[in-house]
Amino acid sequence: MKTKQYDAIKDPHLSREAEKYGRPVPSREYILQVLQEAGGHLFLEDFLDLFLIEDDSGKEGVRRRLRAMTRDGQLVCNEEGAYRPFVKGQDTPPPPYVIRPQQDELINQDQAISSAIKHFNLPHEWNEAVLHEIKRFDTQIPADEIKRRQDLRYLPFVTIDGEDAKDFDDAVYGEALADGSFTLYVAIADVSFYVRPGTALDTEAYTRGTSIYFPGRVIPMLPEILSNELCSLKPRVDRLALVAEMQISKEGILLHSQFYPAVIRSQARLTYNLVAQVLADQTRATEAPYHEFASVWPHVFALYDLYKVLFKAREARGALDFDTIEGVLVLDENGELAEIKSSQRNDAHRLIEEMMLMANVAAADLFIQHESLGVYRIHEGVRMEKFDDLRDFLKVRSIKLGKTQPSAKELNAILSAAQQREDYPIIQTVVLRSLNQALYSPNNVGHYGLSYEAYTHFTSPIRRYPDLLVHRLIRGILKKQDPSAQRYTESELMAMCVHTSHTERQADEASREVSSTLKCGFIKKHLGATFEGIISGVTGFGLFVTLDDFLIDGLVHISSLPRDYYQFDAAHHRLVGERSGKIFQLGQAVKIRVVKVSVVDRKVDFALV
Repeated sequence: MKTKQYDAIKDPHLSREAEKYGRPVPSREYILQVLQEAGGHLFLEDFLDLFLIEDDSGKEGVRRRLRAMTRDGQLVCNEEGAYRPFVKGQDTPPPPYVIRPQQDELINQDQAISSAIKHFNLPHEWNEAVLHEIKRFDTQIPADEIKRRQDLRYLPFVTIDGEDAKDFDDAVYGEALADGSFTLYVAIADVSFYVRPGTALDTEAYTRGTSIYFPGRVIPMLPEILSNELCSLKPRVDRLALVAEMQISKEGILLHSQFYPAVIRSQARLTYNLVAQVLADQTRATEAPYHEFASVWPHVFALYDLYKVLFKAREARGALDFDTIEGVLVLDENGELAEIKSSQRNDAHRLIEEMMLMANVAAADLFIQHESLGVYRIHEGVRMEKFDDLRDFLKVRSIKLGKTQPSAKELNAILSAAQQREDYPIIQTVVLRSLNQALYSPNNVGHYGLSYEAYTHFTSPIRRYPDLLVHRLIRGILKKQDPSAQRYTESELMAMCVHTSHTERQADEASREVSSTLKCGFIKKHLGATFEGIISGVTGFGLFVTLDDFLIDGLVHISSLPRDYYQFDAAHHRLVGERSGKIFQLGQAVKIRVVKVSVVDRKVDFALV
């Protein structure tokens, strides 16, 4: 469908857009031209590829323009999120649009989330049919159901989550064996027992596709009676689970696995910080407050030994591991952004991640072994349309990349070799932006980033509908007549994968929109202030800068740079002054002043100091 690329700088209406917007995006006319030449539907990601847009502000601008064109009756967006031109007489015109006054700047949590709900048309209230269905749930597990399951209440499972977590959907237990191998149990809340196919609850969960996480609030995929109660593996409470029991070699290889419905009783609710502190100094296990969990620490230490084995196997496999920093938004009592903290992963985060990865691999292997249809989490590596750009970018940095798609191990070797270079952050950023997005699919093509031949999502059916599908498919393999199981055709699974991949992207976009709104409200209080930052994006019309202190992005428009004529050097991701030779490039440290903020439009303008 995509026959050529359309450099946004060649948009015949670029000058008009640049006058109106600090970060211009392709004009409506140019977008319609691209659609007509494509001769079919295009997704947001297709437009970004065709227009060579990689920066977050540019992506947001295109996304908003497509939605505005849909709102104004120029485009039609189907349920998968693909766009085509509006056909008069064939398509139903959109309802009249009410323009929101620009002075109503949204700055607090409730307003920002309410705006995102309307913007993305997010389902956030439970309909009457769902409310009626959940009344049947009892807080007690039926005794006859316990008898039908393996009773693992004697095993000291633990949950390890964040301090603020309210739903605990996974619990782990591990044993180190005499020969150096390990037994790992991963117990996942048995959502499939409660959410049966064809019910109103299932229909609503599928429509939502995923839980959406905002600062200080979540729109759950399932009602709280399930997400925070019956399907939350709380300590010292009997809970139903689907368990993956795995045997893992001392080299970190999955030797054997089996799945079965079980009943468990978690022995402790641990937090990442608490576990990390004890792992850093295991003698603390006997001290307050850690001694409260004295009975489970030996098993946590066994899991830690297994984690180290699995991490070595991960490195040998060549899985990609990007060193990115995320900001945690801290709100005040009014719901306004008060602080942005850098989020650092510790060994407890990594421990749980490796256990979940192993369970996901075992689930994917089960589908393959039984030659059964499954839902896979696939990742296809470097986008073909970005490959030549990536190779050219690396070449000018004296890094050789072959003419064919590199394996994850080869790409990881390039990143590892460049870690001590001053330009490593630039290299990592460009490599990351060249990769495809991971998707759900019934067709297994492997997971490039994790370097797995087969991978799925099994571990979070409370908040991801594909995981619930995986549980049902597994139960169908274990017992064909299981009322919680469901068999699907390949076409049905494909449609579900397309839908849930779309709801996942939409949830990410909605979360980013709320975060951007709150960040703009925060930085507006600092108009005129100066900060240090890093150039995080370079385009023909300016520089995008991420502030060191707040991880907030803004645009330094090319018109505000020192007077010169700047050439955009795409291969080097830089702007070069024609007369002065002044260079502004990706990853460069700069000092800026905040000159303009629009909270409604989520735009921040900087000027170099």
